[in-house]
Amino acid sequence: MLNRVKAKLGKGGTAVGAWMSVLNEDVSSAMGNSGLDWVLYDLEHGPASIETASRLVRATGTKGALPFIRPVWNDMNAIKQALDAGAWGLVIPWVNDAEQAERAVSYTRYMPEGLRGCAAGRPASAWGLPTDEYMRVANDEIVVAVQIETAEAVKNIEAICSVEGVDATFIGPSDLSASMGYRGQFWHPKVVKAMERVLEACQDSKVAPGIAFGKNIDHCGELMQQGWRFLCVGSDTGFLNAGTKWSLGKIGR
Repeated sequence: MLNRVKAKLGKGGTAVGAWMSVLNEDVSSAMGNSGLDWVLYDLEHGPASIETASRLVRATGTKGALPFIRPVWNDMNAIKQALDAGAWGLVIPWVNDAEQAERAVSYTRYMPEGLRGCAAGRPASAWGLPTDEYMRVANDEIVVAVQIETAEAVKNIEAICSVEGVDATFIGPSDLSASMGYRGQFWHPKVVKAMERVLEACQDSKVAPGIAFGKNIDHCGELMQQGWRFLCVGSDTGFLNAGTKWSLGKIGR
């Protein structure tokens, strides 16, 4: 399998990544070589355009962390653009039931298996493959992670996990807590209980349980121990800030 993240998740392993907010090729290259499994460019809430994301996906490269994109919505055109930019995986927002999950998967698959249009020159170049080879393998190699962001999605989680082609879930604690009436209380006991239901449903299926962030890096380690396998452990700006503080502390500042 070409997609190391998909292979790792498929074997029951853990793939850790980070949010990207510094829209700069040098930062993308550095994060691509950081030891992470994947990095995520956010087109839903982040400022990047698809043109910028396309540039940064190429700067990230294919040798280390693989570049993923969160499209602006579970929309055929938005997903098509993200994949044609060269993304190796997608984190698809606001998937609340099995039907929406099925649509999300169909938008990532070339016809006749799905609805993705066949214009493979750019993504093939980003992957370093001939066009015909990319078109042959893309349907099987792209990671599809669906966001669980509402109480409705939690209610339907077993059905969502049963959809063929869904590789991972990705809980959004901010929206999930707001949906449940606990806006800003990401780790309210009832929100955590809902997260545990998602974790259990994923573990009962072949879908990797994922989450967008933890309280801090120590909590991320705890989440991994609990079984979360598609896990965001920070951001480029967070790592820069933490590294600076660590370095200054070492010299007594």
